[in-house]
Amino acid sequence: MPNARLLELYAHGLGVIDDARVEFGPGFNVITGETGAGKTLLLGALDLCLGGDGAVTRHAVLSDMRAVAVFQTADDRETALSRESGPTGRLRSALDGVSSSAESLRALADGLIVIHGQHDSLALRSRADVLRILDESAGISTVELDDARRRLREARAERSQLGGDGATREREGEFLDYQITEIETAKIASADELHTSLRALTNLTELRDGQAALAEVIERLDGDGDDVVLADFARAIDRLPNGVAYERARTDLRGALDQARESVRELANLRDDEAMNPVTMEHFEERVAVLQAIARKYGGTLESALTVLEQLRSQRQFQLEAVTGLEALDREITQLESREQDLARAARRDRDFAAVGLTNAVRTQLPRVALPNASLRFDVDGDDGADVRILFTPNPGLAEGPLEALASGGELSRVLLALSLETVHEDVVAVFDEVDAGVGGQVAQQIGDCLAELGRQQQVLAVTHLASVAARADHHIVIEKRVDGGATKTLVRVVEGADRVREIARMLAGDDLTAESQALARQLLETSREYGGIDEGVR
Repeated sequence: MPNARLLELYAHGLGVIDDARVEFGPGFNVITGETGAGKTLLLGALDLCLGGDGAVTRHAVLSDMRAVAVFQTADDRETALSRESGPTGRLRSALDGVSSSAESLRALADGLIVIHGQHDSLALRSRADVLRILDESAGISTVELDDARRRLREARAERSQLGGDGATREREGEFLDYQITEIETAKIASADELHTSLRALTNLTELRDGQAALAEVIERLDGDGDDVVLADFARAIDRLPNGVAYERARTDLRGALDQARESVRELANLRDDEAMNPVTMEHFEERVAVLQAIARKYGGTLESALTVLEQLRSQRQFQLEAVTGLEALDREITQLESREQDLARAARRDRDFAAVGLTNAVRTQLPRVALPNASLRFDVDGDDGADVRILFTPNPGLAEGPLEALASGGELSRVLLALSLETVHEDVVAVFDEVDAGVGGQVAQQIGDCLAELGRQQQVLAVTHLASVAARADHHIVIEKRVDGGATKTLVRVVEGADRVREIARMLAGDDLTAESQALARQLLETSREYGGIDEGVR
């Protein structure tokens, strides 16, 4: 089965890249060009096609920008991933010409290509990816463990729906019984009973308060006390002076007094001390208090309380009927928990062993990638060893720490290269963005050898400024910046033969090409052929 390959990359309207199309070959492809020529933009176009957010190239995206990456997948099909900008500047995505989403492009790209850059080597920053690298290096499979955990989650969820474990079910059963008993004990006659009881209590209260007020009025008007109103009224009449002039007034006042006493007698006839039964009053007060408490607790009304009662009875019945099935489920969960623990311990053992092996293997590659004094190790933690991180120290005598915290951008990229040499993913394309930054001489040649070695197993794309690295490639792509009529444009082309010699010479000695620099370039290329870095058959 063929490996995944990036066949072609097209970019239009991206900064200084007006219109560029480049075809990539199998093996090791190198991209070179002077600083500012557009190498970053070309990789930015690729990142856009892979569903990236365009953070690096966003400022360079023109209104008519279009980028297309054509891949050959591992099953020998071709697929095109593209992004283009609309009138509003929003990026549109397409997969094989059909409108898609950036998320879909990213999902597909994950199985096709991985980009290792100085500032975005996410494969070593994510513990999930480090775990994947470790497992793949030793062929560790956690399918059985994953299946056991999935079934355990399902069984626990099923048991939770059926009432939880034995202790939980017992507590819930007791609480259901308590609630059912509480509502049943209230003996609710109907959904309207609270309203009816409140109305009866109101009437009784009004009657009680009315009788009390009536007794007080009668006593105040014509009671047995010394200061009752009508007695005072009578004494006041008696104090009127004698004489014809006062007689008429005296007669009228005595008539009023007699009328008032008659009215008091009528009021006395309305008084009924037995009309209000305190026992009945107390009964309704207690009943209303009970019904109000039930209503508040179970939905706000007696109707809702009666509905809740039926639901509680159904839940309790369901719980009782489910006991047999739950006991079987409890037994299965116990077995699954034991199996999950056994498989987790086995995975931890395998990952501990794999961590030692991969640590030793990668350490042997560190000198080849310009990290002769560095050290790293895979640190495994957790019940199943899934908590994996890479601990790193750049120099002897320094305390080790997380790779992503202690390694510089260039160091991180070169660690990725060392890892790639030991954990080759033949079915994906590997892109290295200036993995050789900050090195030169023999070290650069070693990095070139490493990239060429990877290129014999998978397609490799690398951006470099070093001639010794570029000379080891199977295919050489040059990005050139030209100023024409006051406008800066970028030209992308594949170089071979004499053109490639001149580009290698430029990388060695600058734009001032000499016979000596070209001779050295030819020597580098010849040396690469001797090492097998250039495959003439795939040019």
